[in-house]
Amino acid sequence: MEYLPDEVGDLVHLNDGIRVPRGIGTLANLHTCTGICSGAGIPGELSSLTQLRKLDVHEVSDDHAGELFASIIKLENLVFLSLTAEPPWSVTLLPELEPFSPPPHLQKLILRGGLVEMPNWLPSVENLTILELRHSNLLEEPSSVLQYLPKLKHLTLWEAYKAKLIGKEFCDGGGFPELKALKIASKNLVEWTKIVNGAFPSLRYLGFYGCRKLRFLPEGLQNISTIQELFVGALHSDLARRLNGKENYKIEHISKFHWRSEIF
Repeated sequence: MEYLPDEVGDLVHLNDGIRVPRGIGTLANLHTCTGICSGAGIPGELSSLTQLRKLDVHEVSDDHAGELFASIIKLENLVFLSLTAEPPWSVTLLPELEPFSPPPHLQKLILRGGLVEMPNWLPSVENLTILELRHSNLLEEPSSVLQYLPKLKHLTLWEAYKAKLIGKEFCDGGGFPELKALKIASKNLVEWTKIVNGAFPSLRYLGFYGCRKLRFLPEGLQNISTIQELFVGALHSDLARRLNGKENYKIEHISKFHWRSEIF
């Protein structure tokens, strides 16, 4: 079956996830709606789904962004939101997000697609525990507006930042107070210079994925006493030599350090 029948709208007591092309506005008890494409009248219908807790929208574009955002704002029970730009979303910009104001109880947010800049409202999402920025391709470090989110526990920056260098400004002392896991993927990243004292006070997992150019782990990593696991994918030979030699002190306190076999 490629399409659901128009009569899907008659299932007014449906409350579990289902992929629907249109006619969802009457499903007032729906809790989960994933994989829908933003178009064909869908954005306007979403505002009727007042019990919705999880929403995953694809092909978000300027053509209907205003209507889509206006509907999402009304979904007060929403705790999970994923927005994906038009394909190919790895190189396509998401619409301007400044006019958007997220629902008050949002706990998980995934943004797939380019961002001109970080939306100013993001630090105000106080209940956010999981944030994923994928192919944002930002020119400035996104962490400056993220590090004081009081409940953030999992942060994924997947090609979120174009720069070759992460500086100590990435996290101030006391920054990311509840963060447990940080995952970074970047084809450009060469070095993370320094982690200041008091940064990442709760961090347990640090992972680098596809960072083929990464040659330097940060000074100060040795001071994060809570960290339990470090992962480096595609370990560069320069970094391998340092960690096996004079910079081993940065990781010797970490109980689990693993990497992929493609050392080059």
